Amino acid sequence: MKKEAVIVGITIVLIFVGNFIIQKYSKWAVGTTTQELDELRKIISGENIKQQNVKEKIDEIHENWDKKYIVMAFFVEHNELEKVETELTGLRSSIEEEEYSEALNELARAEYILKHIEEKNKLSWKNLF
Repeated sequence: MKKEAVIVGITIVLIFVGNFIIQKYSKWAVGTTTQELDELRKIISGENIKQQNVKEKIDEIHENWDKKYIVMAFFVEHNELEKVETELTGLRSSIEEEEYSEALNELARAEYILKHIEEKNKLSWKNLF
C-alpha cells in the first residue's frame, strides 16, 4: 500500500514538473515569436519601407520559428503549429508581393494563433476538465 502511494506521489510530481517546463517553454516561444512579429509590424507600418529589410526580418522569423516548431511538436497539437506555419508562409508571400496591408492581416492572425497556443498549454481548471 505504501509503495503504491509513493509511486502515485512521484508520478503526480513528475506531471506537474513536466507541465511547468512545457508551459515555460511555450510562453517563451510564443513571446519571442510575437515580439519578432511586432518588430516586423513596425517595419511594415513605417513610411519608408525597404523591401530588403522586410525580407530579412521575415526570413529570420521563419528560421527561428522552425527551431521552436521542432521542440513544440512534442507537446502541442500539430494542427495548431501548422496554422502558425500557414500564416507565416502567407505573410512571407504577401511581403514578396509587396502587399503590406494583407501582410498585416496575416501577421495579426499569426499572433492570435500563437496566443491561443499559449493559453491552451496553461495549467488551469478550465484546461483540466
